[in-house]
Amino acid sequence: MLAYVLRKLAYGGLTVLGVLLLIFVIFFAMARPDDVARRALGEKAQGAQIEKWKAKHGYDKPLWPTLAKPGGSLLQAHYVSLLSFEFGNSDLNDSPIGTTIRDGMGASLALTIPMFLSGLVLGLVLALFVAFFRETYIDTMGVFLCVLGMSVSILIYIIGSQFVFAKMLRWFPISGFDTDVIADGNWNLLLRFLALPVTVGVLSSFGGDTRFYRTVFVEEVNRDYVRTARAKGAGEMRVMLRHVLRNAMIPILTRVVVAIPFLFTGSLLLEAFFGIPGLGSITVDAIAGNDFSVLRVMVYIFALLFILAQIATDISYTLVDPRVRLE
Repeated sequence: MLAYVLRKLAYGGLTVLGVLLLIFVIFFAMARPDDVARRALGEKAQGAQIEKWKAKHGYDKPLWPTLAKPGGSLLQAHYVSLLSFEFGNSDLNDSPIGTTIRDGMGASLALTIPMFLSGLVLGLVLALFVAFFRETYIDTMGVFLCVLGMSVSILIYIIGSQFVFAKMLRWFPISGFDTDVIADGNWNLLLRFLALPVTVGVLSSFGGDTRFYRTVFVEEVNRDYVRTARAKGAGEMRVMLRHVLRNAMIPILTRVVVAIPFLFTGSLLLEAFFGIPGLGSITVDAIAGNDFSVLRVMVYIFALLFILAQIATDISYTLVDPRVRLE
């Protein structure tokens, strides 16, 4: 197993290097350093101002290594800064990107962790319930509601919930979030800020999650070991909880572990509409403001977390199924 993990980490390292090269090509193919400087300073910026800004932010180097300056290129600076996690400053306001990410990660996790855990428990419980009554009107109605929930855009959930529960009923604030409530431990105020976006996030995803888990459970119900358990006198509830759920953990783990990177990077739409200053909102602001330095860092962090999640997924298989051998 150790050899397998080391080999996967080596492949993951090569993938990260390739992703970094792709990020560099995409970003600097879209905009030259002069264009980045003009977007930060304004279209009326003069040549001297642009050159000074480029020198301050490290954009005054050639894009690719040359024989004259083999170590003084933007490509090398790009690799060194991201691999060493020295992200530098924002192109727009010169704020440290590392500090911005640390501050935004707390707000994102405060939103995504309860949303993820609530959605997981709700999806599994509903999927088991529907699968228990498979091929009945309850199963048909459950699948119908799941497809209906999947068909509705998350924007409808967001706008509708803000209009009904925030504007008309005034149960929750329409938007807003204070990062100090996390440090102060003011859980009542934190719950008031997050209750509506967490509920919207769970409702918008429960249809797809429940339908996926229901499909997995129904496939397991038809396995030979389930018929054997019934032949030995096991009740249907025991079969569902002790046999079907346990043997369905591999596809469930695949879906769960792959979703972990999204917990750290936040939810772009929910954070933008509800005014939560998390990493998703930071990414949206960077896109709107053409902040290339922040965008490159956010894409890199997501790619790195996704690669690590893929490796963790393979390792987690051995924890739930002893038949799996990593070679």
